[in-house]
Amino acid sequence: MTRYASIAVTACLVAVAGLAFQRVFGLGPVVPVAAVAAVVPTLLCGLLSGPRKDKGPWPLWISLVLTVVAWAGAVSVTVLRPALGDGTLPQAVREGVLGSWKSILTTLLPAPAKPEYLVLVHVVVWLAAFAAAELALRTPLRALPCVPALGVWAVALLLGVDGPGSNLPLAAATVVLIAVLVLVRADGPGAGAAWRPLAIGVPAAAVLGALAFAAGPVVPVSAEPYNPREQVQAPPPQQRDSVSPLDRVGGWLLSPDQVMFTVRARRGEIERLAVLDRFDGVTWSSTARFVPTGSRVPQGLDPDREHEVAQHITIRDLPGVWVPAADRPREVAGLPVVVDPASGALAAAQPLRPGQTYRVESVVPEWTADDLAGAEAAVDAEARAARDLPWGPGAKEPPVQLAEFRRFAQAATRGAVSPIQKAAMLAEYLKRYARYDVTAPPGHSYRQLDYFLGEGRRGTPEHFATAYALLARTLGLPSRVIVGFDGGARAGDTVQVRSGDVMVWPEIKFERLGWIRFNPLPDSARRSKNNDSVAAGETEQKLEQAQKNAASQQRGQGSGDTPQKGPRKAPAAADPPTPWWVFASTAVGALVFGYLCAVLLAPALRRRRRRAGPPAARITGAWHQALDHLADVGLATARTLTAHEVARFGASAVGDDAHGHLGPLADLVNRSRFAASRPDEAAADRAWRHTDELGRLVTARAGRLRRLRRRLHPRSLRDGALRDSTLRDGSPVEGSPRPERTVRTRAR
Repeated sequence: MTRYASIAVTACLVAVAGLAFQRVFGLGPVVPVAAVAAVVPTLLCGLLSGPRKDKGPWPLWISLVLTVVAWAGAVSVTVLRPALGDGTLPQAVREGVLGSWKSILTTLLPAPAKPEYLVLVHVVVWLAAFAAAELALRTPLRALPCVPALGVWAVALLLGVDGPGSNLPLAAATVVLIAVLVLVRADGPGAGAAWRPLAIGVPAAAVLGALAFAAGPVVPVSAEPYNPREQVQAPPPQQRDSVSPLDRVGGWLLSPDQVMFTVRARRGEIERLAVLDRFDGVTWSSTARFVPTGSRVPQGLDPDREHEVAQHITIRDLPGVWVPAADRPREVAGLPVVVDPASGALAAAQPLRPGQTYRVESVVPEWTADDLAGAEAAVDAEARAARDLPWGPGAKEPPVQLAEFRRFAQAATRGAVSPIQKAAMLAEYLKRYARYDVTAPPGHSYRQLDYFLGEGRRGTPEHFATAYALLARTLGLPSRVIVGFDGGARAGDTVQVRSGDVMVWPEIKFERLGWIRFNPLPDSARRSKNNDSVAAGETEQKLEQAQKNAASQQRGQGSGDTPQKGPRKAPAAADPPTPWWVFASTAVGALVFGYLCAVLLAPALRRRRRRAGPPAARITGAWHQALDHLADVGLATARTLTAHEVARFGASAVGDDAHGHLGPLADLVNRSRFAASRPDEAAADRAWRHTDELGRLVTARAGRLRRLRRRLHPRSLRDGALRDSTLRDGSPVEGSPRPERTVRTRAR
């Protein structure tokens, strides 16, 4: 009954370890998979490997073969049931067992609960449950059956490094179950004695788990965990849409009443569609490296002020694969998407279809004049790429328009002394410089922008935004272009976003702040739309006013909306000094580690030293090693005892079997020290054979735990030092042999 009770505990232990995959897939998809994969192989092992009346368990190979067959059947009718119907079961099994780990490591967590991904959880938990049950039924070691569950934990922790949620409650439950397993498997003279430790042990295990749960959050762990995703190469970027959204802007503006999608939310926000950060002299494109995700979008820079918005969006006539959402999205549900971790841009795995509905939660940053006043242009790798001004496809010399653009930008920002001044003044200059006209010919190459700025001076949001981004790059400001939608027509509790609400705007990247939107469009741009359009969002109005106020603060003119009180926001503070307890903990840990190394390595080094040298020294070393063994059973030696007296006392403490080794060892050490002839190598080998056999008898008598406790005591170092020093000067020490017919030592 103890064996069968222990496999019930191992099944719970492995199931709890399997639930640790909730950081990879979420708790809902993992619970049924872990439960089935932990219970079924445990029951199978109980039938095949459990003790039978007058018979032993079935051979292990039978249990192994049957569990493989059972796993194939179980995974087919549970996790891979959809593949069983369409005939793709063998391929799904192969992909799940061999390739699911790489797919998970290249997917933003939580990963989608695809059947081929969940196969990995099923097979890992199944194998661990099988191994734990077999160890519990076939071996007497108490804690050994918990090792397979720890292996499941290792896999789950590696795959879920970046996942949401916490596994701390599951870790506390694991501690409790390991303690219960050890208690259940405790040896006792009878059934009552075997179960008696549970009365006190189970409550103590529960207290231990509660302490583990409470201490987990305050454990001082400063290092970043190892992330295997850094070692797995993500799939190469793919062309998601054959037509850039920027090229559709002109056509959308000419047919403004087509409903692209509908939004249901508490407040209006600008919907971002595509992020275009690379310009080749002819067109803007995206360098996004999209990766799959279950629902989560990686967090960008954390602003000081922000607000959350939840939107329910339904696709109508929006073409392509770009998925609209407020900046910056954090979680998407209802639509399988891929995400660019750098920009947060979303794209669908397949072209969008009318009627698709999804929910997106976003965190929209809010900036004030004080935030922007001291901002400097970013200088990281992304910012350096966003300053690039290529010559154009196949060009061997820079286009003549670049010099004209640089002079234009310098004239528009004359007098500006900071990046925020340049960015704000350039936007205000373009607002007054050109007219908004939806009939302007589309295009944003060097030649077309030269015409827009030089002769035409009328354009759509495409022209204003791309011209601003290009002029900003000539000033050294990192820029990119965003395509999205602003406004819409309200219909009940939803807003219908139409093709005429399309918007293109530039963004500039600043240190500590990230990408900041600027609006170079004339004020007449919004008034030219249909009268039933909703007003501009509150966030956009505040941002434009903050940019104007920041530029005014730099020029010392002030602003009526933002009074000049107190200094502007200080730059980011340096990292705080390392707390004292970190150094103290490190020092204590180093001391404990050094002490453990000393007390655990010293016996091995001492034994190696005693086995070296001439035969007489080796025999003396074997005797001293035997004295160390006898000390583990509590035998204290004395200076006045002869070697045979020590042997008799040792045999009484260890058992009669020990006399057959202590007696011959005493004869060898006496002849080695006091006989006229010197011992040979064969005698030294016999002495060490007797010592090794004595060590095994002492281990069986005293137990490994008692011997380990004695090794951890500081006197294990001191005793070894004393004995080794006496070997060098030749003086006898306690327990050293002396002539059988005299009580005087050699020192006398």
